[in-house]
Amino acid sequence: MMQAEVLDEPQLEFGGGSGHIDPRFGLTAYGPADLGASDAPTAIRVGMVGPADQLDGLRRWLERCREPIAAKDERYPHLFPSFPGCDLDRGLYTTLVFSDRNTRQVPDRALRGLDKLSRIDAIDASVGLYADELTALAEENRVDLMIVARPEQLKDTRTRRQMRSANRQRGGKDRPNTGYENFHDLLKARMLHVRQPLQIVRRSTWDETTPPSPGRGRQDEASRAWNLHIAMYYKAGGVPWRLRRQATDLTTCFVGISFYHGHDGTSLDTAVAHVFNERGDGVIVRGGAAHISKEDNQPHLNAADAHTLLQTALDTYRREHHTLPARVVIHKSSRFVADEIAGFDSAADARDLDALDLIWITDSEDVQLFRPGAAPPLRGTLLTLSPDEHALYTGGSIEFYSTYPGMYVPHPIGIRAAQLTRSPREVAIELLALSKMNWNQARLDGRYPITLHTAEKVKRVLRFCQPGQAIATRYAQYM
Repeated sequence: MMQAEVLDEPQLEFGGGSGHIDPRFGLTAYGPADLGASDAPTAIRVGMVGPADQLDGLRRWLERCREPIAAKDERYPHLFPSFPGCDLDRGLYTTLVFSDRNTRQVPDRALRGLDKLSRIDAIDASVGLYADELTALAEENRVDLMIVARPEQLKDTRTRRQMRSANRQRGGKDRPNTGYENFHDLLKARMLHVRQPLQIVRRSTWDETTPPSPGRGRQDEASRAWNLHIAMYYKAGGVPWRLRRQATDLTTCFVGISFYHGHDGTSLDTAVAHVFNERGDGVIVRGGAAHISKEDNQPHLNAADAHTLLQTALDTYRREHHTLPARVVIHKSSRFVADEIAGFDSAADARDLDALDLIWITDSEDVQLFRPGAAPPLRGTLLTLSPDEHALYTGGSIEFYSTYPGMYVPHPIGIRAAQLTRSPREVAIELLALSKMNWNQARLDGRYPITLHTAEKVKRVLRFCQPGQAIATRYAQYM
């Protein structure tokens, strides 16, 4: 029988163990979750690389963000709150430290030459220019984070169809790497060997006179400051917020598994896993090749590769955290087949796990709920279609915001469990909380759990890496 209920919005944990449902209000009231910890970043040494005509303006804007920035709209004070500023006595309780010594200019002459190149060659050339400067800066080991002022004139995205057309125009020869699509992903891939994460910033983020790129909107200034500073705090090793857990809860590790094409664009899909704990630490593990099932035309792992992937993920987790979790939850964007279940179960047995949950998260459901009036369903609405099928609205109207903050009709994600040690309702509450663990945005209404959101982001970077290339294990290197 079909049933629906609205789940309470899960709280997150901030400084002093205090809780709030919204990251921005929690940070403003209580500070970050690691406030006062010996390893919390109270001073973030920032390196800067980019064109000369951007570096001064970007630095001035970041220094201005030490002070509060007014809210956008008084009609929705919870949706568009002010930015409290970022300094030792407010906001994230840290300060950005700049130095001319840690600032490197990308030569204007070289950047002007990009206009003469095809779009693919311009992306490749610009990444090379930036990678040289970033590598030199990283090797000096004087910074915790490197901010990249993205070249303004560079056109960003390229579809596979456009790339095939361009390759034909250049003589019909495909480049060794057919995944060239944008500056962000390729530069991240080139810089996975350095310790310091990158924060790539567009000019339209800090310069109100520069319009955003076609197809991209621009948030209000306070929201831009929130998103950027939270991301930088996390990349510098901080913990902005964490999941709340009861003392009686099992220590849980969440694993998101996704698949991507290899660097040549023709190899079988390869698995990548994001291993994530309640504290917010995320590590990345690359698995073996997958095969496309004739039954659903989706990538899957054989039993041995599923076993190896989970075992490697747990070993990586143990090296990072010096312990193993009691419970592991695996999220996957395709259904679990028998071989995968057998492989994951055998790995769990080998590591003496107390509990293993296997959950297929579908992108959308062929079901739609309506409320009286024009407002969409509330975020947190859980619809039970059958004992094994559930739909969860991670987007929708939000009472705390007094509005629906989206642009389009929200669609629920589907929950299909192959193996559960918790009730579907408990799993849905967990998914709602995990949808709030994205440190690239400060609002509370992420669509996907961070496990799958991260895996999708990571695979966009890893497809530019050679199969045997060593990769960074810390998620901050990819975001």
